[in-house]
Amino acid sequence: MKLQRYDRSLINDYMETPEGYLTVRVPITRPGVFPYQRADGTIQMEAKLPDDIFSDLTIRSARSKPITDEHPNEPVTLDNYQNYAKGMSHTDVQVEDLKLYVSLTITDKALINKIYDGKREISIGFMSDVIAESGSYNGQNYEYVQRNIEINHIAVVDKGRAGPEVAIRADSDAWQIDSDDKGGKSKMAKIKIEENEYEVDAAVKAYINSLEAKAETAKVKGDSAEALQGRYDALEVKLQNTENELQLLKEKQVSADELDKQVEARVQLISATKPLLGDSFDYTGKTEREIKEAVIATTKQDFKGDGKSDDYINAFFDATIEQVSSNGYSSTGANLIITSDASQSTDVNAMRAQRLNMRD
Repeated sequence: MKLQRYDRSLINDYMETPEGYLTVRVPITRPGVFPYQRADGTIQMEAKLPDDIFSDLTIRSARSKPITDEHPNEPVTLDNYQNYAKGMSHTDVQVEDLKLYVSLTITDKALINKIYDGKREISIGFMSDVIAESGSYNGQNYEYVQRNIEINHIAVVDKGRAGPEVAIRADSDAWQIDSDDKGGKSKMAKIKIEENEYEVDAAVKAYINSLEAKAETAKVKGDSAEALQGRYDALEVKLQNTENELQLLKEKQVSADELDKQVEARVQLISATKPLLGDSFDYTGKTEREIKEAVIATTKQDFKGDGKSDDYINAFFDATIEQVSSNGYSSTGANLIITSDASQSTDVNAMRAQRLNMRD
């Protein structure tokens, strides 16, 4: 079940429109570990991690959302929009310097005056799944992680949770500095160097924070690029494996089809030559060429196929089959040619005898 949460940050680069509205460019949230109060009043530390706060779901949820003066006691919906909305966010949501930025147009005169008077921090109202998961982010320990963050509205508030760097500013390069309410003296900010804390001017602290944020952004971008490359390489390998499998299947299919054709051709060859070669001819182990040469030898006893091309053998064989078929010859054994009936056989023998007498 999703829980409602509020987070805060500073408005950036505001200007008046010709209608008197106020348009600002604002960071609305950032990764970090923040304290949230439970129903029983105790505090739990919850993390907004970069993968969650910069997810497509959260970025889309920041588009075209109502702007409110402080947080209402309920989510802003179509039914109560007129009561709470003081403007609307744009659709130009972007990640910059490890923060989520979006433009806002504020259309309520009272709220615009409050911003000019110094009310310049931003707080998002959002729903999220709060998962019990301990860890550390930027040196801060947390007990829970916010997942599936969906922004409901963006409120202008007096003091934000995400810190003074998320607030309305007239200059995008300036940093909002908290001041001590007692005696009007500025707080001295603290930085930690090798386990030791040092007090420095707040502007120096702000500048160091900006450099750290830029370094973290570069690291996240680098990690993302490396992760994308890894996913791309894995997909490329998967694609190559799939292509290889398809090629093997295709080759197997071609081999099966070719085998069927070869079997059919073999059957036809044996069927066509068996009447000429007779039952005594052993086809076992004989190649197609050897069978054809045996057929040719039945009509030309001194035939030798050595050195002859396949085209020659095929043409001679075809002509032999055609001639034998047209003459009605068959064979009862190798190299023995007889006619298909007894009368024809007698005529052939007589003609042979006559030729022999002529030679004598």
